[in-house]
Formats: sequence, structure tokens, C-alpha cells
Amino acid sequence: MTSVPAYLGLDYHDEVVEVNVMGQRGEILASRSCPNSIQAVMAVVPPGCRVVGAAIEACCGAADFAEELIRVAGWKVDLAHPGFVARMKQNPDKHDFGDARMLADLERVGYLPRVWLAPEAIRQLRRLVRYRQQLADQRRQTKLRIRALLREERVPKPEARAWTKAWLRWLTEKAELGPQSRWVLDRHQRRLDDLDRELNLVARRLVAFTRHDPVVQKLLTFKGVGLVTAVTLRAEIGRFDRFRTGKQLARFSGITPRNASSGKRQADAGLIKAGNPQLRAVLVETAHRLMRIEPRWMVLGAALRSRSRSGSLAAAAVANRWVRWLYHQMCPLDQAV
Repeated sequence: MTSVPAYLGLDYHDEVVEVNVMGQRGEILASRSCPNSIQAVMAVVPPGCRVVGAAIEACCGAADFAEELIRVAGWKVDLAHPGFVARMKQNPDKHDFGDARMLADLERVGYLPRVWLAPEAIRQLRRLVRYRQQLADQRRQTKLRIRALLREERVPKPEARAWTKAWLRWLTEKAELGPQSRWVLDRHQRRLDDLDRELNLVARRLVAFTRHDPVVQKLLTFKGVGLVTAVTLRAEIGRFDRFRTGKQLARFSGITPRNASSGKRQADAGLIKAGNPQLRAVLVETAHRLMRIEPRWMVLGAALRSRSRSGSLAAAAVANRWVRWLYHQMCPLDQAV
């Protein structure tokens, strides 16, 4: 008995999944909304159909669902980029049936804008890294509130540099504040202490989690790369060899210039807007460090600044070149693992 090739589009939600089963010529073989479970999705596929490929938009929970489908059903499951899928629609209306059908059709014709399905270990590391970033953002916001409070009270600035031990001692013992402002300041300082303790706890957990990760350990051997940079690169990039070239990796990282050429005018328009913002931030910070400690990048940074480029532009250019160099250093390790 011959089986009928089928392509699945899955519109994922917390409680339900809209399933569209499409044949090889684009005909709809089945379409149904079912509970969010692997068995329910598998039951939608008509008897006699052989699932060639399934597509699901990348969203919260979709990666775990896709991995379970691969393991339990044995299907080939692709994650789709939701932004690119939305741009490819030719209908302004949005509904679950249309979304699932669109995914099935793109999977059928081979035009699905795929997103890398990271392994479970990388997804777990991402959760740790992003939790640490949330804590760091909260700490920065708390520090900004403290500085704003001092400005509102017009407190004269001390000679000590901000956030040093001497400055914190002055803030606690000598800064002249009103009673309510002092109470608010004490709450902010307690919050900072709690965040520092939590950040230290996360750092220890990151060290323990990546102790036997060869990619993280290799990254830590490069100058200018510390724990936060190494684990962020590992979490957000995953595998370096999933990119074809270093230029493609740099573009994914959001540190390449955007081309704004038209006709005879050839120009750049700053860094591309797409890309991972957290990854871009750590790469630019790494570039600033490299321009201070590594002769090769010190020379490049000085040459760029001498051509009327600002320090930020020079750092972005150094980050662009450094991540391309890093690609060639890390690919052999990924291929060997």
C-alpha cells in the first residue's frame, strides 16, 4: 500500500494547536484545532499519510514541542521565523487556520524561513544567561534611580568615583538627604545588595553548568573574553558551524553595516537593526576591551579612529572583524564534537 506524502503546518498556542495537513499538490487533507499534546496532533494526520515535514513558528514553548514531536513521532520538524512568515502572507487577515495553512504550504514548496532548533542543553543555558541579564538590567535601573534621587535632592558630588567603596560609604553615612529620600535610598541599597547576591549565585551556577562544555572552555582562553561573554556567545550562537561563513555569523550578531545604496550612491546606514541585541552588546564590549589590551586590535582601532570615526564606530568595526576571526577558530571544534 502506497502512502500519501503530507506536510504539516502547526499554529502553536498554550492550550491548543491548529493543525493543517497538506498534500503534495497543495490540497488540504485535514485541518483541525486539537489540544496541545503530541498524541492529539498525531491523531489529526489521516490514515495512509506519510508526514514528509512539519513546520511550527518559533515562539515560547515551540522548541520543546518540536523536539518532542521529533522524538515521539519521528517527523522532520522545522522552526519558522515568525517575522518572515508574516511578511510572506498575501492576506491582511490573521487567523489560526490561515497561519497553519501558510506554514504547511511553505514547508511543502521548500520556502520556509527556518530557525535553528537548539538542543535542550543550549536552551537551558539560554534561560540561565537571560535570567542573569534580567538581573543585570534591574541592577542598572536601581543605580539610575539612586543617581536620580541624588540629583533631585541636589546633593553635592563627593570626590570619590561613583560606586566605589569610598563613594558608597559617603552615600550611606554623609549624603545629606531628607527623611523620606533617605528611606527610599535605603530600600534601593537593599535591593542592590539582593541583586548582587543573586548575580553571584547565577555566576556560580553558570560556572558549574559549563564546566565540561568544550566550547565555553575554548572561548575562555581568548583574550578579552570572560565568563559572561563566553556563556552568552555559547547560549545565543549555539554552534558556530551552523553558519556558512564568518560574515553570516557577524550579520546574525547584528554588528555589520546596513547597505543603503541606490543608483550611483554607495553608502552604509549604521548597524543593521535585526540581530540579537544581547549578543551585539557583549561583542561590542569585548571589542572595547580588545582595543585596550590586544596589539592587533589596538592598531586597528587607532587606524579607524584616525579616519574621523568615533570610538563606538571603531568598536563595532573591531567586533565585526573579531567575530569573523572567531568563527574560523571555533568551527573546527564544533565539527569535532
